[in-house]
Amino acid sequence: MQKIIVFLGPSLEQSEAEKILSAEYRPPAKRGDLLAAAGRGATIIGLIDGVFHQESAVAHREILAAVKHGITVIGASSMGALRAAEMDTLGMVGIGKIYRMYKSGELESDDEVALVFDPESGIALSEPLINIRFTLKRAQGEGIIDDSVHDALLASARSLFYPKRTYGAIVSAAGDALDEKTRVRFLDWVFTGACDQKRDDAAGALRYIRDITGEDKE
Repeated sequence: MQKIIVFLGPSLEQSEAEKILSAEYRPPAKRGDLLAAAGRGATIIGLIDGVFHQESAVAHREILAAVKHGITVIGASSMGALRAAEMDTLGMVGIGKIYRMYKSGELESDDEVALVFDPESGIALSEPLINIRFTLKRAQGEGIIDDSVHDALLASARSLFYPKRTYGAIVSAAGDALDEKTRVRFLDWVFTGACDQKRDDAAGALRYIRDITGEDKE
């Protein structure tokens, strides 16, 4: 019988994850957690969320050790996407658009997926840059903002330290690049139009695990 351990945090609510895949869900991974999961008998490890700056991040060598012991290690969305892009030639499996963007070199910094979240509730308190990128592209495609405003808002988002990235702060930091009408239109639209690519990729990874294990969910 497969023992599936998934490290999950703000990328996807656990209640939603459990609708897709039955697994042992653990908080965002820190260094040593994958080795501990291997020690608990994991046969499949899903690495979605992990710590970046609060504690030491998941080490490459522990992923490699898990793979060498025959454990299937799957990464997506956040820390998982970053590590999978670095380790897929050594046996780690990457899933999703964010993983592919890191793999291609379109994304390079862990700043793209970093955010701050409430450790008790797991609720995100800032917006990851990668989600902002997808949101601005959608807003541009729907005519909410034009090309120049898209570029100004992206530059504004990149200029902010990751814990301070919210759509309100991004718009404010962009200053005169947006007139008042565009500012209001964008902030009104973002409530329903914002993208959450990290969430989509996390769900995709869980569906992948479900499919390779024959789990019957959804």
